[in-house]
Amino acid sequence: MFTWWEKLVDSLVYGMWSLDKASSVGSALHFFIYDTLKIYMLLVIIIFAISLLRTYFNTEKVRVYLQGKSEFTGNILAALFGIITPFCSCSAIPLFLGFMQARIPLGITFSFLISSPMNNEIAIALLFGLFGWKVTALYIGFGLIVAIVGGFVVGKLGMEKYVLIPVTAMSGDLEDVKIRLSMKKRVKESWHYTYDILRKIYLYVLIGVGIGAFIHGYIPTDFIVKYAGSNTWYSVPLAVMLGVPMYSNAAGVMPLIEVLTSKGILLGTALSFMMAITALSLPEAMILKRILHVRLIATFFGIVAIGIMGVGYLFNAIL
Repeated sequence: MFTWWEKLVDSLVYGMWSLDKASSVGSALHFFIYDTLKIYMLLVIIIFAISLLRTYFNTEKVRVYLQGKSEFTGNILAALFGIITPFCSCSAIPLFLGFMQARIPLGITFSFLISSPMNNEIAIALLFGLFGWKVTALYIGFGLIVAIVGGFVVGKLGMEKYVLIPVTAMSGDLEDVKIRLSMKKRVKESWHYTYDILRKIYLYVLIGVGIGAFIHGYIPTDFIVKYAGSNTWYSVPLAVMLGVPMYSNAAGVMPLIEVLTSKGILLGTALSFMMAITALSLPEAMILKRILHVRLIATFFGIVAIGIMGVGYLFNAIL
């Protein structure tokens, strides 16, 4: 897909600058330039496309579709909506309260909260560019399964009493809010959103690619495989435990995933690490603690962590 781009970087690094392909500095610099520009290009294209799609939806519309849905059906719809609806830790409180006010069951709400950060547009864009559509499709599919089953289990546990903030249910049914925008307005808003996302994550991309470039050029494959245990049974749980305390996003961690897999780490183990970072970060837990009891947060983290580990083992088994 990016053969022409790789040739251009080859001519720059190995031609104009006369660096040796076999040298650590040449290999690291080539990786840094090629992956940085490739990732930025993918982010612009795919975030803009998904942002344009989002202009046809809004949070109110999501709540309308989910209101009154039965268990499991609601979990499926909430997980699907999570892919195309923006979500971050700072928006957890208003989204959670809004869903509860609309009398949407707790389990369905959690399906949305699990799916949205895990299957966000940045992860989809980078996975597609780095690993192809098959891996991306499997990742989205498994992510949806984790969100659906995780939310369903939370709902069955009957943990509504652990919501700390009193929520007054809305009277009557929600109205289906229509979005009436011209195409010019949609494109303008999508571009502004894309620019805003890039402005917030560009440093993460540079840091992530920089670390990845260093590993790619200077750390031998045998060293990584030896100490990371690419095919040991505990590698997936260890990856999840290491990922939870970290605060990053897919843009920052994806270059590391690419390098680790190229060095011999199994893809499922690497993706488990990324999923734990994006879906189970400690900063997210600290924000959720304002509205949820520690028991509910611990249950939420435990269920999702088990689901992520299952996804990791499945990826390792089939790929």
